[in-house]
Amino acid sequence: MAADKKAQASGKAQAARAAKAKLSANAGGAKPKQRAAKPVSARDAALNVLTACRKQGAWADAALNAQLQRAPMAAAEAALCGRLVYGVMQYQILLDFYLDAFCTQKVAHLQRPLADIMRLGAYQILFLDRVPDHAAVNEAVSQAARAGRGSASGMVNAVLRRLSREKNRLPDIPAADPAQALSIRYSHPRRIVERVLELLGAEETERFLSENNKIPPLTIQTNTERTTPEELIAELSTYGAEASETPWARGCLEVRGGAITSLPPFWTGKFYAQDAAARLVTEIAGIERGASVLDACAAPGGKSFGAALAAGDGGSVLACDVNANKLKRIEDGAKRLGLSERIRTAAADGREFHAEWADRFDVVLVDAPCSGLGVIRKKPDIRYRDPADALPELQCAILSNAARYVKPGGALVYSTCTVLPEENEGVTGRFLSGRSDFHMTPFALPVVGDTPGQVTLWPQRHGTDGFYICRMERGAA
Repeated sequence: MAADKKAQASGKAQAARAAKAKLSANAGGAKPKQRAAKPVSARDAALNVLTACRKQGAWADAALNAQLQRAPMAAAEAALCGRLVYGVMQYQILLDFYLDAFCTQKVAHLQRPLADIMRLGAYQILFLDRVPDHAAVNEAVSQAARAGRGSASGMVNAVLRRLSREKNRLPDIPAADPAQALSIRYSHPRRIVERVLELLGAEETERFLSENNKIPPLTIQTNTERTTPEELIAELSTYGAEASETPWARGCLEVRGGAITSLPPFWTGKFYAQDAAARLVTEIAGIERGASVLDACAAPGGKSFGAALAAGDGGSVLACDVNANKLKRIEDGAKRLGLSERIRTAAADGREFHAEWADRFDVVLVDAPCSGLGVIRKKPDIRYRDPADALPELQCAILSNAARYVKPGGALVYSTCTVLPEENEGVTGRFLSGRSDFHMTPFALPVVGDTPGQVTLWPQRHGTDGFYICRMERGAA
């Protein structure tokens, strides 16, 4: 594609994201149910997923997993479906820019689901070399008719055929407005581009945006009570999965080689899925053997699993989440990993005080709800969701309440998967300014080095998710 050479690897990126969606869905350990269903093509399945996202507010990974369970398909078709879903989500702004150049009305203003039908066709034409352009156009025309928009079939046909003819001489992205140019080229809403420009400047902002559109690493954590990193690497290799240790922590592995949740080492509890940045939360916490840990915002469970492994047989983890339905996944994961005796769950709103937990825990983890701008590369649809203005207030309320559960001399670790200071340093700074009994404690990390007690990890700098971690201790009584 002449307009964006960096996007030539997009097909592989979307396939990788589809595999990660399946990994995430199976991370708890419950095997997906197989149901007999009427066959659905990859393109129709992709349109179903995109429709669920637009109409119901579903997340792409959850909607994709639900679609593939509802209507299983051959591996190649499932991979194409995932590639189309994530590709359209990832490049929506860029796709609309080119479609708008050949359409008499803005694509975003078309009746549902015409906009997504057009985007699916455009994505195949511009990004998927193995899909013939005529097949992409014909399928889009057929989809419009099946969706009850047959009157628009001529428009769909004309616009996509012109896009195909012009794909090697597409309109230039206007450069007069740098923020708008970056927004279009990397398909990030302008509000995100402008905020990151304030934080990083033009050169690194472009690197950040570009990184969000690349293939993210698939990172797993070794269950060291059932195997060693070396043994797990060797075992995975027998199934065609190539794994290697990261520099971040012992047993933290990057894996290449397909849907590893279908492999025996997963179902026998030898690893769980978790990014390196999230793993560092439990590393930084300094959890000792026999410790009692509260994970205040625990879903999907990776930090609880890491805490349980660090605490050992004599330790305990109370995993809480406001969404009771998510706790079942944590329980399933704990069972698969052999950690059920150490982990118990409780449905709890992090803002509500439980007197029976006061001053009780050696370590309290607060992975607060956030805007999620550090994980766009894994969840491309995050970029289109406006974060609530009240997020810092919510985060402050959860952190202040969770602090009441820390024993004198215990540790409090606050983290988010965003890179925005107002959700990170702003929250911990506000908390510390009002709590003289807590203080930030320095720590050192591989790659990063010494920190004053807080760190922001960036995908373009560190190769991890964008993540903030702050470690605080409560003074002894």
